[in-house]
Amino acid sequence: MTAPGDDATPLDWEPHRYETRPWRQRIIRGPAADRKLREVTVSLPPFIRDLELPLDRTLGAMTAASAGDLSHLDLVHGRTLSALNHLQLRTEAVDSSKIENVDASLADYGRALLGVGANASAVSMASATRALATMITDADSHRAVRREAIITAHRELFRRHPDEAHRAGQLRTTQNWVGGSDYSPIGALHVPPPPETVDAYLDDLFAFANREDIPAVAQAAIVHAQFESIHPFIDGNGRIGRTLIHAVLRRRRSTRHLTVPIASALVAHRETYFDALNDYRDGRARTIIAMMATAVRIATAESWTTAKNVQEVRERWGATVPEARPGQPLFRLLDLLTEEPIINADLVASRLRLPEADAQDAVDRATAAKILTRARRSRKAPVWLAQDVLHEVEDLSARIQASARRLRKD
Repeated sequence: MTAPGDDATPLDWEPHRYETRPWRQRIIRGPAADRKLREVTVSLPPFIRDLELPLDRTLGAMTAASAGDLSHLDLVHGRTLSALNHLQLRTEAVDSSKIENVDASLADYGRALLGVGANASAVSMASATRALATMITDADSHRAVRREAIITAHRELFRRHPDEAHRAGQLRTTQNWVGGSDYSPIGALHVPPPPETVDAYLDDLFAFANREDIPAVAQAAIVHAQFESIHPFIDGNGRIGRTLIHAVLRRRRSTRHLTVPIASALVAHRETYFDALNDYRDGRARTIIAMMATAVRIATAESWTTAKNVQEVRERWGATVPEARPGQPLFRLLDLLTEEPIINADLVASRLRLPEADAQDAVDRATAAKILTRARRSRKAPVWLAQDVLHEVEDLSARIQASARRLRKD
């Protein structure tokens, strides 16, 4: 990466400033070098509330095209295929978690969503899904991106975490850093602004996020990059920061119903994505904007395929159990499975408003028809999987990542 101001990569945004501040460990620990550290250089992002965002013709065309593609998908499938949003939402949350090296099987993830036995990674992924939904719903209902929403989303992300629950929904009050040592900012890749500046930076960020004079995809990219620079929480900044992308797109009405899995494209180039955030700090916003526009276009294109595939799955199930008629529990269960491919009898009874016996009967009939399979290790709390739909969740992520890698090579 070239130095700020290099003629080959001219600045298009105000770069971060750097200041040296006193540093002392609150708890003395770690190697001698960490314990002896007395100064730290913090990164001070620009205040962006009123900054202009110059987009050259190529970048302007990219952002306009990606937003147009997204709106078209939402217009065609947003109202008629609610299942697509559920699958996209889960794909986005899973791949956003993978960027942070949090991973679990889809079956374990589903069990965590149901609130039955699951490992810590699966619980974390389920919490990320709820945090994402919280941000999007809030932006939709208030027509604004709000500080209250990120606090609520962060609380949702960590309230079930055994080590971080006490900090859930709490802005940081200490200095944090990215990379380097576990004990001090020595060798850190990024040292965010001091904790006493976080409130002012967030006020500024949300003022920018609620502007109307900037192309939506470019605005989402800048809001995300600025949030990552501020790093207002001790943990969870990456996942909360990526939910802001969708909050901006929903507020700007680029989407009204759907949540395309943008993180699936970003995870395909994890290091390049981190490099783009570094470029932003150096005063080159173009990199993250172009990467975001490309990710939106790829995720949108593959979501068209998923919409078609889910419809075909539902039609195939109908042919498998032709005795299922509209309004009957089994027919309604098949519709539900396109949205909720991991279920238990309680969820079916609740969502379909059925007596428990009728819900269990519908599950048993779908299992006998091999539409559902019972999950392993679920004897005490039975869970069933609609493998056809789960395969599509995995395939959507894989296709987006493959497309992103092919585009990078080209």
